[in-house]
Amino acid sequence: MENLGRFDVIVIGAGVMGSSAAYQAAKRGQKTLLLEQFDFLHYRGSSHGESRTIRATYPESYYSPMVVESEKLWREAESEIGYKVYFKTQQLDLGPVDNSSLCALIANCKKHTLNHQILDRHRVKEHFTRKIEFPEDWIAVVTELGGVLKPTKAVAMFQTLAIKHGAVLKDKTEIVDLVSDKHNGGVLVSSRSGEQFWGRKCVVTAGAWVSKLIQKVSNGGMVLPIQPVETAVFYWKIKEGHELDYTIEAGFPSFASYGEPYIYGTPALEFPDLIKVAVHGGRECDPDKRTWWAATGSEGATMVIGHLKEWIKLRFGDGVDWEDGPVITQSCLYSMTPDEDYIIDFLGGGFNEDVVVAGGFSGHGFKMAPLVGRILTDLAIGGKAAAEQLDEDIKHFKLGRFEGNPRGNVKEFEDQVRLALGRQS
Repeated sequence: MENLGRFDVIVIGAGVMGSSAAYQAAKRGQKTLLLEQFDFLHYRGSSHGESRTIRATYPESYYSPMVVESEKLWREAESEIGYKVYFKTQQLDLGPVDNSSLCALIANCKKHTLNHQILDRHRVKEHFTRKIEFPEDWIAVVTELGGVLKPTKAVAMFQTLAIKHGAVLKDKTEIVDLVSDKHNGGVLVSSRSGEQFWGRKCVVTAGAWVSKLIQKVSNGGMVLPIQPVETAVFYWKIKEGHELDYTIEAGFPSFASYGEPYIYGTPALEFPDLIKVAVHGGRECDPDKRTWWAATGSEGATMVIGHLKEWIKLRFGDGVDWEDGPVITQSCLYSMTPDEDYIIDFLGGGFNEDVVVAGGFSGHGFKMAPLVGRILTDLAIGGKAAAEQLDEDIKHFKLGRFEGNPRGNVKEFEDQVRLALGRQS
């Protein structure tokens, strides 16, 4: 085998989480290797494209402080790189007044003293100069921490900063084995082409492929409860004369609509005169055998677009062309856990503290990548002592929550992601 060196930390998977972790490890003086099975900045996973929302409004109490901290870290990274990946605006959450998720979200705004306003339909129309409509029995929550993150640009930022601090980056390197080094300690990482790398510690952030990889390197002994889900992002044409109304410059917010289905979107930013509005859901898939259902005119795609047309018609009125359907469709992958919470933990199973695994970010993790990268680095370097210090931050994300309890964390509100499109055949 060709031996390409010894490292303090090897990170497998160069999406936003892995790239952030590599940056954090290298910044702390760790000799760091970042490995990616495809090209860097590829479009096959979860960390590509032109926009993700950032918001601190969650029904789960433990996410809000993570987003507040992550926003600070996004700004620190921007300051170091010298350009922007985060474009701030307000966040708007809306839905039926008795929606349990929205009620929990409001309670968390109060608990964490997030600056927020609760508005009825009339006050929302005043606040956003009549650009948004909703029924009398709905309410809206407006918070200051909102906006748009540029995903591909953000991943490139973390990779560039990792290189700046001395990390080695290598793409087109598919990992097929990961074993404990019984003689020297640490782990041996082997690629399909026969390369082998030694790491004192290893961080696995392989996105939609993480379950496959862990199952393979454990000879089937470990199965992570993470299901890849293919979802779609849709862009809609803003009607002539309203192009500026839906921009960040005009004060238009990033937004989420609670209920059935859960709909989210961002202001016009990445494409001229287009607004992103999509459903938070999709269909289960094998990440290596995707059908790209949303672009095929399938029954599932028709159903999703039908939901979105009705929602846009009722919320944005004459401002957005809903009649003709979306003008751009992009495919993306979620990595879903049963409770829609993350997995951040030591892999165990003979690897002890030498391998840290992170996955299952369930379509809402991108915004927290700077903090997740820092946590993964803390765990890799500090082991169990670091885990004890971080327990309050990561206790909801441990693998042990699924032991004897396949649903994981118990929640008193509705799931956000819908898998109504079924399993891919």
